[in-house]
Amino acid sequence: MTQLRHLFSEHPASVGESYLTHLLAASTFALRMFAGGIACLVHAVLPFLFVHTGSDCVTRLHEEMLARRRGHDDRSRRLPEQRHPASTSP
Repeated sequence: MTQLRHLFSEHPASVGESYLTHLLAASTFALRMFAGGIACLVHAVLPFLFVHTGSDCVTRLHEEMLARRRGHDDRSRRLPEQRHPASTSP
C-alpha cells in the first residue's frame, strides 16, 4: 500500500503540491488545452474563426507553467527556517 501511495504522491510532492492540488491544477490545464485544441480544429475548417485562439492559449499556458515552476523553485531554494517561519506566540 505504501508503494501505491508513493506512486500518487512522488511527482506532486516534487513540484510542491499535494495530490489534490496537483489533480486540480493539471485538470485545469488539460481542459484549457482541450478547448484550445477544439478552437484549432474549428479554425482548420473555418480559417476566419479563432484566428489567434490556439496560439494565445498555448502562450498563456506556457507562461503560467513557467510561473508555477519558478514559484516552486523559489520555495525549494529557501533555507528550512525560511520555509516554515517559527511562530511568534509565547
